[in-house]
Order: sequence, then structure tokens, then C-alpha cells
Amino acid sequence: MSFCLDSIIIKPEKEIEIKNAVILLHGYGGDGKDISMLSLNWKRHMPNTVFICPNGHEACSINPSGYQWFELTKEDPEYILQQSIKAENKINQFIREIRKEFNLTNNQICLSGFSQGCMMSLNVGLTAEENFSCIVGFSGKIIDKDNLKDRIKNSTKTLLIHGDMDQVVPSTHLLEAKDFLIRNNVEVQTLLIKNCDHHIPIEASSTALNYILKKF
Repeated sequence: MSFCLDSIIIKPEKEIEIKNAVILLHGYGGDGKDISMLSLNWKRHMPNTVFICPNGHEACSINPSGYQWFELTKEDPEYILQQSIKAENKINQFIREIRKEFNLTNNQICLSGFSQGCMMSLNVGLTAEENFSCIVGFSGKIIDKDNLKDRIKNSTKTLLIHGDMDQVVPSTHLLEAKDFLIRNNVEVQTLLIKNCDHHIPIEASSTALNYILKKF
């Protein structure tokens, strides 16, 4: 089956049943190949899991060889929100296709993402009718807290990881997101990594892996 988003798909070894999926959403200007690097270690510990790494639905305006989930060159919060909701609709369509193709339900799917992909994972994950297995976000934030508060529909357990030296998405956003989730009855764990900028170090990858394993 072809999906509405071009994707890198890493399936289990032949004849191993697929019981879970991890959907990995890349950051601004990245692509599915970039974020699929996380699966290299994770797949050894999750033999029944398919890893799905889609490209964003738009070419990135500042890096035409990469992709974006929404435009960032305009500093207009309302415009950014509108564009992110368009991306949500596309990702929700994609998830419906994944569920059908692999015969999965939301509680068998982990949504994870880096930076802009983390922002989309939070919005998509928390506005679904049914809980996902979990949400794992790296170096992201909540795009619009007032908007998400009005639309939140579930309490999917969430792990947020951030570097304390991140200058792209400052780590204050981790604390703001944690506060928002607690206030909205979402069980959240956080990890602030020392001397870490805007990337996913081994400590973050390992922590995320252990968290996902407990939820699958």
C-alpha cells in the first residue's frame, strides 16, 4: 500500500508478527531518513515493532532538500497555528492508513518526534479520540497552549526530553509543556540533559527506548 506521506519503513525480520508501531516525525528541514537513525538501536529491543518515518508534506522553504510540517519563516502565531493544523490533518490521515495496513489500534502506536516533529506528536497525540501507547518528544514545545487546551481529548502518557543548552527551542519550553500537561491530567515524565544543545544524544535515545518498552 502507498501512504499519503513518503516514508521510510523498517519492518521486523521476516515472518515476525507486527504488534506495535513507532511513528517518528523529523524536525524542520529534516526528513524520514534523518529520524530513522533512532530505529537502528531501538529495533534490536523491539523485534515485533515496525518503525515508520515519514517525510513532511511540504518541502522546507529554507532547505529545499528537506521537509517541514509547517512554515517557520513567518513569525505570526496565528499563521503558524493554521499551518500546523493542516499538518495535523495530513498526519491523522497517515495514521489511519498505518492502522489499516498493519491492523493496529492507537494503543499499539507510539508517536515520537524531534523539534517540530515533537510539536506535531503532542498535537496529534493529545487530540485523538483514543489514547496512543505513548508520546515521546525530543527538543520540542507546545505550539499554542490555549488552542490545545480547547482540543485535548485524551491523556496519553508522555515523555519529554530536552537539552539544557538548546538555543533553537529553549529548554524553558520543557517546563512550560510539563506544567500544561499536568494541569490537563496527562501523566508526564521529563528529562533535562546537561550540556546538550539541539540534538538527540545517546542518553536521550536510551531513556526514550526504556520508556517505550514499558508502554508496549
